[in-house]
Amino acid sequence: MKNLALIDKFIFILNSLFATLLLLSYLNYYISPVTISFFALISLIIPVLIVVNIIFAIYWLIRLKKQIFLSVFVLAIGYQYLTVFYNFSEKEAVATDDVKIMSYNVRMFNLYKWIDEKNVDEKIYDFINSKEPDILCIQEFHPSLKKGLDYPYEYIKISNENNHFGHAILSKFKIINSGSLNFSNSGNNAIFADIIKNRDTIRVYNIHLESLNLSPKEDYFTQENSEKFKRRVEKAFKIQTNQVSLIMAHQEKTTHKSIICGDFNNTAFSYVYHQLRKGKNDAFEVAGKGFGQSYDHKLPVRIDYILVDKRIEVNNFKTYDVKFSDHYPIMARLNF
Repeated sequence: MKNLALIDKFIFILNSLFATLLLLSYLNYYISPVTISFFALISLIIPVLIVVNIIFAIYWLIRLKKQIFLSVFVLAIGYQYLTVFYNFSEKEAVATDDVKIMSYNVRMFNLYKWIDEKNVDEKIYDFINSKEPDILCIQEFHPSLKKGLDYPYEYIKISNENNHFGHAILSKFKIINSGSLNFSNSGNNAIFADIIKNRDTIRVYNIHLESLNLSPKEDYFTQENSEKFKRRVEKAFKIQTNQVSLIMAHQEKTTHKSIICGDFNNTAFSYVYHQLRKGKNDAFEVAGKGFGQSYDHKLPVRIDYILVDKRIEVNNFKTYDVKFSDHYPIMARLNF
């Protein structure tokens, strides 16, 4: 430090602060938001912390200063975070007898006209049918708008009489068992279906975790709103954690290989993602490309996932940039 110019000393202090925050954020994977909520909150800015530390490393590299090792060291420790943040190459599918599974939050097929466009529901049907998924997991499903999807087997669970929407698992293969986990005090839910292909039975979960209820139009930088934001997010993270505990306990009771699809309403840097991923591969990380953005936002936010039992091979993964909902559909090709 003593050999640095004054401006470099100031930059290194900032570098140390951001490196420390990134290092602390790694604890988020292992500390439940129910225990300490701070790490869950900081997980929301992990992509920013990664980018800032990369910029610091580049700065010190250009300056040929040994201070580069601080950010490089912290980034190296969190290498697993980098792999869920961005994928450089896509795994190309080969012509095999694989299974295409799609997950899509359709926002009730635009029932309440959030998108000012005609026939959005029909455009969703046409898109899905053009991709021909063998198994389709839909969140925010509305039963009155099912006319465009024709599958021989299905399990549909509507949340309650007030919401009139829920979840659906549609399949070209026979469903031999199904059910709902019925989250308490929540409009969201998780359902499952045991699907048989040839002699193999796979359990597919379609989940929709508690929403953070954040509005992109709201200014969270005022003191009043920042406190509201903190309370709202902390509450949602704790509810999500309890929902995930229920899913994990339910999953432990099956001997079948399982796949978890859905809208997690949280990033790949979160505690709940890390818990759900245990014993599984993230199909995007194995076979996807880019940021994998699945939510229509200015930032490349990925909150929709297909997590696959490690005994199942992932051939390909795609995120489709079609704006018929506030989410983008995702699809993986799998060898059971």
